[in-house]
Amino acid sequence: MDTNPSGRRRFLKQAAALAGVAAGAGAGAEWGARGQSAGSAGKTDNFNPEAEGYDHRELLRRGARMTVDHITYYTPLQDYAGIITPASLHFVQYHASHFPDIDAKQHRLTIHGMVDRPMSFSMDDLKRLPSVSRIHFVECHANGSPMIHNAGNENMGPPVQFIWGMASNSEWTGVPLSVLLNIVGVQKEASWLVYEGADPGKFSHTMPLAKAMDDCIVAYGQNGETVRVEQGYPIRMIVPGWEGPFNVKYLSHIKVVDEPYHTWNESMNHSVIRNDIGGKSRWYHFEWAPKSVITRPSAGMNIRPGYVEITGLAWSGGGKITKVDVSTDGGQSWKEAKLQAPVLTKAQARFNFDWVWDGQECVIQSRCVDENGVVQPSRAELYKDWGIAETDKPARAIHFNAMQPWRVASDGSLHDAMFA
Repeated sequence: MDTNPSGRRRFLKQAAALAGVAAGAGAGAEWGARGQSAGSAGKTDNFNPEAEGYDHRELLRRGARMTVDHITYYTPLQDYAGIITPASLHFVQYHASHFPDIDAKQHRLTIHGMVDRPMSFSMDDLKRLPSVSRIHFVECHANGSPMIHNAGNENMGPPVQFIWGMASNSEWTGVPLSVLLNIVGVQKEASWLVYEGADPGKFSHTMPLAKAMDDCIVAYGQNGETVRVEQGYPIRMIVPGWEGPFNVKYLSHIKVVDEPYHTWNESMNHSVIRNDIGGKSRWYHFEWAPKSVITRPSAGMNIRPGYVEITGLAWSGGGKITKVDVSTDGGQSWKEAKLQAPVLTKAQARFNFDWVWDGQECVIQSRCVDENGVVQPSRAELYKDWGIAETDKPARAIHFNAMQPWRVASDGSLHDAMFA
């Protein structure tokens, strides 16, 4: 590992440039070829991504949104097959303008608080411990938010990318968090963790101890390679099936405590007022409910009469997907799609459906069921649960898992029909 910061920056810049060249033949190439600006609406004054070492072609490929206090990359769900998101295309939601430059040889993970033996682990220490490799999705809590529909731009990719592209699926390798907690000896009064990263903003989150001891991973590998800088190099937390903010990057401290901590992102930035709880803000959001989306064909694409393969992804924080249905008449009737193997717990599953389009206008959509029997809702069903009007389009809404309808026009063009 190169411990020279300037040398590492040069390496990352060169790697990004090579990835940008490869975009001409890879996922999202058509968007990179159009030459849109990498900027977007927001606080972009005096911020020049290229001057900061970000490769322009790679940014276009990733559907980048960069401001002085945020970096976002969207996964081009429409452009790859299978279930594994290439590491270079994994979405990014980062709460600062620059990724941290961390020397892995100096980095430590300190675990303290209500433990018998407070300890600080080096990267070498972590890699000597028992490891696991498991495939899980990570998803931003705002993925698919109602306000995003019909509000994107081509720089962010077609609608399935900029609306649903803040969810990705990778093979994560690292030490089970339970192994580390057993080493330090958790005291019997303990019930929660509060943990933070080494990024400039010290992003922090809390987690119930029961989840920490279940299936969480302190990950140093992704898809067979070292976790990339934008994904939390050298280590990040992976909390399978739970919303994105739990998956803290650049992990540096874990404190074992006996009550939940109201970190800023939980209580202020990520809390949303809900009508179904009397206009109060819900601070804690955990497991993702089942959701699915047709990725191809989808809005921004065109089809011709005749055979069309419908394909997409389905996933649930509650376990495995057991069934996906597809409707080609706006939900009036449903037929079961084929699930491709493997179908894994808390991971995206690929589905396929054979369809012959007759050239008439219609609406296609999918719905899924997980192993707990939970069925993906329509927008009307979800809004009824939330206590809001069916026509409402709230400025902020998280954990949105309604079925995504795509309208097929008679000319073969597809459009977002969520609020049509």
